[in-house]
Amino acid sequence: MGMTPMMQQYHEAKDACGDAILLFRMGDFFELFNDDAVTAARVLGMTLTSRDKGKNATPMAGFPHHQLDGYLAKLIHLGYRVAICDQVEDPKEAKGIVRREVTRIVSPGTLTDDSLLEPKESNYLAAIVADDRKKNATGEVGIAWVEMSTGSFFAGTFAGDRLADQLARIGPAECLLAEDVGSLPPHLAERIHLTRRPAWAFSNKTTRDCLLAHFGTANLDGLGFGEEDHLAIRAAGGVLDYLNETQKVSLSHIDKLTPYRTGTTLEIDEATRRSLELTRTIRDGRRDGTLVAVMDRCVTPMGSRVLAQWLANPLTDNQAIEARLDAVEELKGDAALTKDLADGLAGVYDLQRLLTRVSTGRASPRDLSFISRTLSRLPRVKAKITSRRSQLLSDLEARLDLCPELHGKLVLALDKNCPLHAKEGGFIQEGYYAKLDEYRELAVGGKQWIANYQAEESRKSGIANMKVGFNKVFGYYIEITNAQKDKVPDYFHRKQTLKNAERYITPELKEYEEKVLSADDKAKQLEYELFVELRDLVMADCKRLQQTAVAIAELDAFVSLADLARDRNYCRPKMIDEPDLRIIDGRHPVLDMTEAAGTFVPNDTQLSGDDGFVAIITGPNMAGKSTYIRQVGLLTIMAQMGSFVPARQATIGVVDRVFARVGASDELSRGQSTFMVEMTETARILNTATRHSLVILDEIGRGTSTYDGVSLAWSIVEHLHDKIGARTLFATHYHELSELAGSLDGVCNLNVSVKEWDEKIVFLHKIVPGAADKSYGIYVARLAGVPPEVNERAKQILAQLEQEHLDPDGRSKIAHSIPRHPKKDLQLTFFSPMEHPVVEEIRGVDLNALTPLEALQRLAQWQKQLGSG
Repeated sequence: MGMTPMMQQYHEAKDACGDAILLFRMGDFFELFNDDAVTAARVLGMTLTSRDKGKNATPMAGFPHHQLDGYLAKLIHLGYRVAICDQVEDPKEAKGIVRREVTRIVSPGTLTDDSLLEPKESNYLAAIVADDRKKNATGEVGIAWVEMSTGSFFAGTFAGDRLADQLARIGPAECLLAEDVGSLPPHLAERIHLTRRPAWAFSNKTTRDCLLAHFGTANLDGLGFGEEDHLAIRAAGGVLDYLNETQKVSLSHIDKLTPYRTGTTLEIDEATRRSLELTRTIRDGRRDGTLVAVMDRCVTPMGSRVLAQWLANPLTDNQAIEARLDAVEELKGDAALTKDLADGLAGVYDLQRLLTRVSTGRASPRDLSFISRTLSRLPRVKAKITSRRSQLLSDLEARLDLCPELHGKLVLALDKNCPLHAKEGGFIQEGYYAKLDEYRELAVGGKQWIANYQAEESRKSGIANMKVGFNKVFGYYIEITNAQKDKVPDYFHRKQTLKNAERYITPELKEYEEKVLSADDKAKQLEYELFVELRDLVMADCKRLQQTAVAIAELDAFVSLADLARDRNYCRPKMIDEPDLRIIDGRHPVLDMTEAAGTFVPNDTQLSGDDGFVAIITGPNMAGKSTYIRQVGLLTIMAQMGSFVPARQATIGVVDRVFARVGASDELSRGQSTFMVEMTETARILNTATRHSLVILDEIGRGTSTYDGVSLAWSIVEHLHDKIGARTLFATHYHELSELAGSLDGVCNLNVSVKEWDEKIVFLHKIVPGAADKSYGIYVARLAGVPPEVNERAKQILAQLEQEHLDPDGRSKIAHSIPRHPKKDLQLTFFSPMEHPVVEEIRGVDLNALTPLEALQRLAQWQKQLGSG
């Protein structure tokens, strides 16, 4: 048995959408067939039925068309791509089967509808192109990422081993990758939907042609990319090719491709973002409880997204940081101004995403009304930031375009309560368009016309009790009692006979009836045409409105930072270029807000050449070592994003990279144990940190044996001190490391203060100079509920071990047995510069005694020493 025309149409649509689940519109329902129906029944709990029976049975499931958004949201959340095949002609006008087309393919990275998006979070689609010569991602990679709902579009070239760091920074919902390259690392693939594309979609010609066609240029020179950015260009072209294929709408709102350059923002690797919980908690991956959550006091979704972007990409240019701090300081100092701005912005809608729906042709009358209401709020906001001292606030005021002509048109045209669908009608105000008012008057029965017509015919005929009525069978009619029928004019035509009356029609009444019966359809059609005109007017001003939207978002972010700083008594950090870090009474920004008022204990931090730039922090579990070192990292990031910080005073030397290795995590999916992950992340720090970096390490070496762990931790501290010189906080239970302060000038000891009496201890959570003499691990075990007999036995073992491994002064025999670290102090001379130690080694080598292999090995060693020096 052959397929019906309907099923032929279905299979053609299914072939066109690849692996996407196809929602096929049939009348008032969306239907799914075959494997799609089985999948939908399983993941959505839908009832699975069948089309036909027996061996020709076709599984099917469906839902009413008005429930599309709900089911679509569920499928996208589960990581599926969904194709929507809609009816593209009116069934009343169709000749034969209704024409249907795949109108769009919705995937996690291409969302534009509010019902599918998180208001406060960006939703990026990314593409990755690896160096063709090194498809194992050891070479460079090009990454492009676009926010379809706002039009933001970026591309950059990065080292292949930094791919995970960049994806962690961008946080894409979906990633495009060519079919002929490897997959994403498993831990990334769990969080990012991967979509495979044919290799030709990333070819030089395809991507170049796509970019030129989209931006309407003869070449790509004006985009700001160079020859070295060919991978980034290919990734960007691959993104646009995918959007053109799946969205089937105008992409004019994507009007700029911005080059992303490393070095302009603070580098934060994947492990550090996770450890510091900047935007997601480690435990459950939620936004609540993170730094961005406690900092975000924005009143618009646009402001929240900008604040999150600032936090994800802190600045490294001191001048740019100071400019943001100037804006925050001016707003912080004027509480009334900040409140007025917040109140004004509170009525602003998500203009960026509204404009995207306008440019893609998916806007509703309600969207236009939200744009109108937003424009109504702007004059008040603009007036409040006029003549401000801060350069950034002045710039924002200049960029706030009020678009008065467009606003005036929208106010005149749109009703206060607009529907979601333009073809429903009822959203154009009375008096805006005379012809529409006429149609509406006819559509509601034209009561006044009927009254006038009845009165006129009654006067001309002399029939006093004449009345005009309407029913669905006969339409409009004139009813005259039998007692008056002898006065009926000749142009009255009998339509129906009643017991005591006759019903008539006239040519004029029949003509009016035809007008009335078609008036509702005509009114809705005209109203839709007027809606399209208004939408086109908004589209014509789209660039001006997009600029205004960005300005609103940034202003909202500044107001949020100022309100937070004033409410929580934050200070303005003093930003300097020297690698110093001095914080007085610093507080953890999250715990300071989530714990009971007055319970968080503030602490000082001093890392510099004078005070020691490497701090060894010892103390018991639960005392607050990890909190303290995280706190320093968070305050540094806050300062460089342009925020005030929770402290009494803060002087922060601008940091180029932040590294945080805090806590343990097995990554069995990558075949890596806790200790392997720990050493891998530590290796990255030692190989990439610089003198201007901030390094935060917690319990390094604890994943292996005691002697291995102490040895590694000891050597790592020496390397950080001698070779890198980075500001470092090193929290540890290896008390032996405190001996390093005696041999390394840049190392200082800190410990967490504890009060002890009557076999009980109180954690004071105060960081003080000096090394801790105890760990109190057995006491903490008792608090955790370890059986008393286990604790008592542990005390006995501890006493024996301390007797064997501690000298009479209570100092570690292990530390004493390690050779003193050779000092590198060199005598200065007035007569000539000091030579590098490698030069002295070269002079002392007997070249004739070296084999060729030994010579190469020695040369490699010297090159490494010179590079790290």
